[in-house]
Amino acid sequence: MKNYYRVMLGRASVFARECFEWGFIGADFGFDFDLAGRLSDNWKDFNREFIPFFLNKFPEKTKVGAGLACGALHTVAKGISIGDIILSPTGSGSYYVGEVTGDYIYTPGQNLPHRRPVNWFHQTIDRAEMSAELKNSTGSVGTISLVSKYASEIDSLIVGSELPPIVATDLSIEDPTVFALERHLEDFLVHNWKNTELGKKYKIYEDEGEQVGRQYPSDTGPIDILAISKDGAELLVVELKRGRASDQVVGQIQRYMGYVLQELAEPGQTVTGIIIALEDDIKIKRALAVASNISFYRYQVSFKLFKS
Repeated sequence: MKNYYRVMLGRASVFARECFEWGFIGADFGFDFDLAGRLSDNWKDFNREFIPFFLNKFPEKTKVGAGLACGALHTVAKGISIGDIILSPTGSGSYYVGEVTGDYIYTPGQNLPHRRPVNWFHQTIDRAEMSAELKNSTGSVGTISLVSKYASEIDSLIVGSELPPIVATDLSIEDPTVFALERHLEDFLVHNWKNTELGKKYKIYEDEGEQVGRQYPSDTGPIDILAISKDGAELLVVELKRGRASDQVVGQIQRYMGYVLQELAEPGQTVTGIIIALEDDIKIKRALAVASNISFYRYQVSFKLFKS
């Protein structure tokens, strides 16, 4: 199956034009040697081998930052497949679009030396033409974000056609109006983090000034929000449920917390979890009764009119 990726080509897209003119995407992260033959099929194995190298070379970095760097490098060099579609910001409000056409190449001494050949299309995509959801996904921080769920919209923008109509297919939605509001829960929480109860103690994880704690990759799926206490002593895993939460989410967040504890936490750091949902039930209450390091928060969706 063809996937779609947003790939940053250097900080602030500084190498975007070079990549477009020479037909490639690439990454660096300080790995100044050929990775051919060392690119395991599983990014977890790659991270396990190379995170120590990264931390040794950049001792000021955290395990969280090292995990992101190694994961992004593996995705560029191995995870992206031939035939996948790439969107890369030009640095001026639009995106280059192209198709990956070849396997990993190492070009020592060049910018972004860990490369994949790309056939760039002549047409670019203007950011102003994107839906709000696609803007958010392609505008996320980090080197790479997977945007395959917007494939039909991206395809329509490439050919210049109108966006396909939105058709409701989830028959479990009892109130489509409420669902339309709840689907933006993550965006709203991130953008208003400082004004919430959580913002008093925690901040969403940052690396080199960039907010990288949203949809942080783990070996059991992406973590909705990874935060850290302002004193640096505690890592917080936040799992969002857009509706009623069941007891299954307790096992899910515990898997994420286990990953953070074993792979990301520095010596002495603790890990806690928070589940945020519209409603709970007796099952999740029972499960949380014996999970003292996990808390539950309810959210409310409100709508007000003010006469001007």
